[in-house]
Amino acid sequence: MTNPLSLPFQVRGLSPKKPTRFDLAPDAATRAAIAAALDITAVNALSFKGELRPVGRRDIVLEAVLVARVEQPCGITLAPVKTAISETVVRRYLADWTAPEGTEAEIPEDDTAEPLPDLIDVGAVAVEALSLALPLYPRAPGAALGQAVFAEPGAAPLTDGDLKPFAGLAALKDKLGKP
Repeated sequence: MTNPLSLPFQVRGLSPKKPTRFDLAPDAATRAAIAAALDITAVNALSFKGELRPVGRRDIVLEAVLVARVEQPCGITLAPVKTAISETVVRRYLADWTAPEGTEAEIPEDDTAEPLPDLIDVGAVAVEALSLALPLYPRAPGAALGQAVFAEPGAAPLTDGDLKPFAGLAALKDKLGKP
């Protein structure tokens, strides 16, 4: 996926003492490109506001608030579903970060840590954060999955209730309880 939103900062150009603030509010054409890149119907509004803050001698923390209004097709009916998103985004860029080694490496507790790059593109971080915040299965109001029942002609169809492990025991109990 090519990144339709870019605001790069050279790490060596950032102040070592004070934060560098940013405020992204892409125009309609850029929001349409983001929607196409994320394979959703529309990004009606998008704001990514925050700062790149030095921590210690060489590390940097990106902290921002992502606010968006998006439209996606319903996973059942394909009707448009509008969603409001508001997320706090934190990325810690560490100069001495090392990747876990071995075939069975544990997942680190801090999933915000990344190696310190030469260039931090806050636009790319915004698009990634939006992608992660999107509902996986958007559902329109009143949309529900029905029950599909199939059987050969002349055979009684099996329902979900018939396939439950204790459904047969309940039927057996009813038979045994009757004289």
